[in-house]
Amino acid sequence: MKVEVINTGSELLIGQVINTNIGRLGHELLSLGLTINRQITVPDGEGIRDVIGESIRRSDIILITGGLGPTEDDLTREMVSEHLGAKMTEDQELVDVIRRRIESNGAIMRDINRKQAMVPDVAVVLKNNNGTAPGLYIKPYDKTEGAHIYLLPGPPGELMPIFQDQVLPSIKNALLEREIEVPSCVNTFFSGIGESELASRIDQILCDDKGSFDLGYCIKPGGVVVRCIGDPVIVSNVTKKLRMEFPEHYISNDHASLPALVVDELIKRNESVSFAESCTGGAIASLITDMPGSSNVFNVGFVTYANSAKNEILDVDDNLLNECGAVSEPVVKAMAEGCLERSGANYAVAVSGIAGPTGGTKEKPVGTVFIGIASREKTTFVESYCYRAERVIFKEKVSMTAINLLRKRIIGLL
Repeated sequence: MKVEVINTGSELLIGQVINTNIGRLGHELLSLGLTINRQITVPDGEGIRDVIGESIRRSDIILITGGLGPTEDDLTREMVSEHLGAKMTEDQELVDVIRRRIESNGAIMRDINRKQAMVPDVAVVLKNNNGTAPGLYIKPYDKTEGAHIYLLPGPPGELMPIFQDQVLPSIKNALLEREIEVPSCVNTFFSGIGESELASRIDQILCDDKGSFDLGYCIKPGGVVVRCIGDPVIVSNVTKKLRMEFPEHYISNDHASLPALVVDELIKRNESVSFAESCTGGAIASLITDMPGSSNVFNVGFVTYANSAKNEILDVDDNLLNECGAVSEPVVKAMAEGCLERSGANYAVAVSGIAGPTGGTKEKPVGTVFIGIASREKTTFVESYCYRAERVIFKEKVSMTAINLLRKRIIGLL
């Protein structure tokens, strides 16, 4: 089934608001094995009338977001009704629902809000528990040329609950009515290997595999997600084969986030981690604490940017700093071990590098970084890397590499 999304709103076109809905809708549709074939964004007003006809002719499912508010430029329901020749009437039950919601916030309902209770006679109301703009569903009939049309509010906090609770089940029923088998979709996350190398090796591994399945690749912070869609049995076999072929790089079929995986692994083992950061300035600790449950596994983080801090807080010897420099294997080893000792954690991660744009040398160019992993009863691991990138991207790459190395140490691969 072909899916098209029509986004309405001038704020999306002038950069006032970033459209996050399309990504979330696409992700949710993948659970049904569907992908968005096309999206278009039009300004507020009558622009919707110019595109709805085109979308109907080429799509089976049309999702229209925005333009269901009370103001004069919110014209989605009007333009769709006009195109379909539908009559709109005021739904008194909706008027009461809207009034109760507005008054529950201590405001007064005004006549302008009654506009949101206007319902085309060919539409079914989709309840909105988070706002005053109900969604609308228009079932296939001759005027829609067989397309399912969903009108949804623009704010993500209103759109996504309606989509997940009411639209997805409706689309699934449409698939079943057409006797279209819902394909399986599995996302496999790999880390520590580049997209091109991964794709090249997978092509060789799967060259003899037959069957109806599609592969796609998506770069994520810290790794690459390989998406496999198709017959459930075939998808299961393919993803199992990939998991076995890349034991060091395979992360999970359930996680697309290295920090989330690491936190879950630490919780499972009842273990903890601490960080000693220089060039990342606390970014690694921030990524970990973004994850639910991190308070159970994260002890303390030290941002020891200056050499004096490395000495005073982590007990890194001044002679070592002077002789080897802050960006060196011996210093990062001492940072990791000092962090482990001071924190009492099971694992300690240390990083020190040259983010640039200045400060590099021939021996240690801009982008050089040393990452160390220390843990109880194991030799401290230290490795150097070079990421030639703008400072923010450099910090992200270093942070994700450090978290992946921590993952390997936790599960026994390092």
